Amino acid sequence: MNLNATLFAQMIVFFILWWVVARFVWPPLVKALDERATKVAEGLAAAERGKADLASASKHAEQELASARQEGIQRVAEAEKRAQMSAEEIRTNAQAEAARIISQAKQDADQQVTRAREILRAEVAILAVRGAEQILRREVDAKSHAALLDQLKAEL
Repeated sequence: MNLNATLFAQMIVFFILWWVVARFVWPPLVKALDERATKVAEGLAAAERGKADLASASKHAEQELASARQEGIQRVAEAEKRAQMSAEEIRTNAQAEAARIISQAKQDADQQVTRAREILRAEVAILAVRGAEQILRREVDAKSHAALLDQLKAEL
């Protein structure tokens, strides 16, 4: 065995192996690495877009929340205003009802006073007739003296 022949044969095998690797193995490896690098770059870009979208969505959510809070405050204020208006209306209605009840009570009292005066006049007339009867010691006829009694009632 000759050392030069072995070395020469190894060089030929090495160059054939190098050519096979350079021709068939290396391009798919480089292509796979390039595709992987592209996917990683796209993933990083998507992550950055996702962060930007998240920040935008967060800002939008905060604006919507602030708007909802403001609307809630406005609705509470409107409800309080309506409650005050309702309370004022109820108060006005109650005052009107109280005035009506007082007026009705005054009318009833006036009617009762008028009736009591009529009853009192009738009783006074009867007492006056009895008194006159006792004074004169004779019987007075109520039918014959009706005009006199009516005049007496009117004067009382």
